[in-house]
Amino acid sequence: MTDRLEYSDLLQLIDERSAAFRNAVAATPSLDAPVPSCPEWTVSDLVQHLGAGQRWWAAIVAAGPAKTPPAKDITEVPHELEALLAWYTESNELLLTALRQAGPERECWAWWSAGVSPANSWGVARRRVHEVLVHTYDAQLTADVQQPMPTAVAIDGVAEFLDTCNSTPAAWPHQAATIHYHATEGRSWLLTLDDTGAWPAPLPDDAAPASASATGTAEQLLLLVWGRLQLNALQVEGNQHVFEQLIAWEPEE
Repeated sequence: MTDRLEYSDLLQLIDERSAAFRNAVAATPSLDAPVPSCPEWTVSDLVQHLGAGQRWWAAIVAAGPAKTPPAKDITEVPHELEALLAWYTESNELLLTALRQAGPERECWAWWSAGVSPANSWGVARRRVHEVLVHTYDAQLTADVQQPMPTAVAIDGVAEFLDTCNSTPAAWPHQAATIHYHATEGRSWLLTLDDTGAWPAPLPDDAAPASASATGTAEQLLLLVWGRLQLNALQVEGNQHVFEQLIAWEPEE
């Protein structure tokens, strides 16, 4: 795990990125427009996905410690732009209210509980920041109004994805390997893959050469790990097949 963002900063980022998301959605051609980075999704699908996620995680945080998550909200979602954006705004506020009331250390159910990220309100807030960040990219791409991601947020996004999505005690089913991710802004990470699982960490100065490495801006690396950018858009060295194995891997714990 890299430097820990303050809880208040995470809540502010959720609010700021959600405002950017709404603006991008409003600029798209229509709610039926296809989202290029999310095959088979329309803009309406994108808003419903993100809004439903905010509501579900609000309920998870409010429930506190639990072995299973609460049921997802299945109420009908509006299909007109202004009403849909109002529904999303309400969804986002439900999440922020739950997070504010819980505070950063309240434990809760989380699908990543066996990995590096903590299963608590802070971990949820961090995950939702980057969920909104990437889906804002999706909406901006659809509207052709792309804006650079805030560098510090993109850097944390790479670390968060490794901490949350690429950390597991499930044994790596292939030959042991290491991956280095290098952000041109000056941050680097190490992902170790072996029979103990997959474990990320900041890259030490004395790290041995990696099995494979990818170098690009923090935004490019974030889009790579989220499946929005292909490897050939970055500088890749070593055994590219390791990246392909990681992308295809679905660990069972």
